[in-house]
Amino acid sequence: MAWNEETSIGPMLASLFGQSIFAYLAQRGERCEVVCLANGCTDRTVAVAGEICARMQREHPARRGLSARVADIPEPGRNNAWNRFVHEFSAREAKFICLMDADIIFNRPHTIQLVLAELEHNPHLGGASDWPCKTIAGKRRPSLRERLSLATSDMTGTIAGRLNGMMYCLRSEIARNIYLPRDLGATDDGFFKTLICTDFLRAPLDPTKVVSVREATHLYEPYLSLRDVINNQKRQMIGQTTLHVVFTHLQGLSEAERGSLGATMREHEARDPDWMKKLIARHMAEIRWFWRLFPGLLGFRWRRLMQLPLRRRITHLPAACAGFLITLVASWQAARFLRGGIEFYWPKTSRQAIAGTSALNVEAGERIANSP
Repeated sequence: MAWNEETSIGPMLASLFGQSIFAYLAQRGERCEVVCLANGCTDRTVAVAGEICARMQREHPARRGLSARVADIPEPGRNNAWNRFVHEFSAREAKFICLMDADIIFNRPHTIQLVLAELEHNPHLGGASDWPCKTIAGKRRPSLRERLSLATSDMTGTIAGRLNGMMYCLRSEIARNIYLPRDLGATDDGFFKTLICTDFLRAPLDPTKVVSVREATHLYEPYLSLRDVINNQKRQMIGQTTLHVVFTHLQGLSEAERGSLGATMREHEARDPDWMKKLIARHMAEIRWFWRLFPGLLGFRWRRLMQLPLRRRITHLPAACAGFLITLVASWQAARFLRGGIEFYWPKTSRQAIAGTSALNVEAGERIANSP
């Protein structure tokens, strides 16, 4: 999914088409379809991606089992792009549906194949993803800001049943029973994880139904400037709030409505396009303080810290403290934003596109894969 990514889409697609999954599927007589979802792009994303896709269909060694194209969606918005891909553009006979961001780089050739293998070999799983690796992970002398960023990633890695939103794969029957509400916040991976791990809110949470494959990695540029870090946290707080609001609402539906959730959500949108706005407005009217946006807001960083071994709890304590302060600021900003009646928030950042897979990038991937 790409939104004004003309500088990053080329390197990303180069790393994608270098994945072993295409040859693997061709040997099995199966096919893979690649769709670049350019949504609301005003730069050359469509032209760059279209040229690469056309060339790959002519020149890729596994082109007999490969199709690649660009879907130019005029309306911007991640949720709309996701819905249109899953319910309109993707092949109906597909067994698995993978989605990824346009500003990542695959630094290992078997990443997608390993993720798919988890789903093929373990029928208990509904979704799987790779393991995100920051490009700074391989630096020998990271700055203080970079060390804090890496420590934060370590703490995030303690989440049980983690599903990484930058690259993930779902069973098609599960994906097609999901419809993202227009005003759902940015944390779509949290939405998917909860639905999968609760059998669409009909069973207790079972985090073993999703997995991030440690040996499968991709690279991404982290947020390092204070402004970008706070903006990203603000986006996360908005997303977590909308997830809390929508799941509270969905729990009140009948089991049959939850079982066919995609159709239920479509009916909600058709009946009242502003239904989520109204739910969020009601929630914001009921809470007084910004730290009550969603349950556990004040404690999630400390819980992640306590999941680490004792030595790393000590070394990562500064990152947890800094993150807690940033969370407070971002939550206050998110509350002001949501009280204004606006739910969509996805700021562009100053991150640079990853140029390619250098020796440093490979080392970063190895460090993430082999770390405890």
